[in-house]
Amino acid sequence: MEYNLPQLFKTLIDQGASDLHISALTPPRLRIDGQLVPLNLPALTPEQSMSLCYSILTESQKKSFEESKEIDLAFSIRDLARFRANIYLERNHVAGAFRVIPFKIYTVQDLGLPSIITKICNLPRGLVLVTGPTGSGKSTTLAAMIDYINTHRFDHIVTIEDPVEFIHPHRNCVVNQREIGEDTETFAVALKSILRQDPDVVMVGEMRDPETIASALTIAETGHLVFGTLHTNSCVTSLNRIIDSFPPFQQNQVRNQLSMSLEAVVSQILVPASSGGRVQAMEIMIPNTAIRALIYEGKFNQIYSAMQTGQSESDMKTMNQSLRELVRKRFISREMAMSKSSNPIELSELIKKVI
Repeated sequence: MEYNLPQLFKTLIDQGASDLHISALTPPRLRIDGQLVPLNLPALTPEQSMSLCYSILTESQKKSFEESKEIDLAFSIRDLARFRANIYLERNHVAGAFRVIPFKIYTVQDLGLPSIITKICNLPRGLVLVTGPTGSGKSTTLAAMIDYINTHRFDHIVTIEDPVEFIHPHRNCVVNQREIGEDTETFAVALKSILRQDPDVVMVGEMRDPETIASALTIAETGHLVFGTLHTNSCVTSLNRIIDSFPPFQQNQVRNQLSMSLEAVVSQILVPASSGGRVQAMEIMIPNTAIRALIYEGKFNQIYSAMQTGQSESDMKTMNQSLRELVRKRFISREMAMSKSSNPIELSELIKKVI
């Protein structure tokens, strides 16, 4: 093997890829525009795969990995980029998935995010969910929102991440970023003491268990702006995921909390563009009185209709409306939009009105 991991990372950057996959018995592969593409290199032996993955681990991280058989981490390579990694075992061979995190934090304007995003960033309090499947750009969007707050407000921002991804400098705000395993034990433990740290804005890297979700809701209720992420593919399924995380005897209380503290849900996907690359489609829910009542009553199956009828008073939009707009602007093909829609029949009717 005549190459090392930094050289593979440089190839990743040069080819505009988002991820690098290292696995035994296959060449290294890059994810380019959502597709895995093998590099023109020989298949890695198990020893080579292990050597590449171990090359970025400290001795303590190697020990942790060998005990738990997987590890999450983030690291930087000077003059190149920051990376998030997961090292794991497959068929008793060491493998790794590496995602590039640019040193540059893209702004709301850079990403072309809708104006409602800056309005959300200016909220004084409440819960904001940024959701989407893995690889949908949630971290990039959330980093842009934190950057906007850091530039335009004078607050204390505390992030809890596993691992810390984008590095935010102190600007108008003080930004303290805490990493699970390094600066605190778990999301739940960090959130228990966070109110003693005098935060104004809290970002929870992943709302993965009932204790973390309950803490985030309580912090939002007590007058703080809380951002959280979920691996869900729509605004309504995000609400379902939160409620279903709790046992039945707690669900009424959680619905009550959510109906009062939720301020926005942003659900996004990345769609292959007609001209190459990918573009973002974004569903946005801004709870109005009707939606809050439906959350409280647990009538989640009616929220989608309420999102459609309540758009005159806010900047809400459904995923199908976002996909239709991308088709209208010829950023994506009709066929691609249909393949990404969870309700293609409705989308087909919407597209007929603009073509």
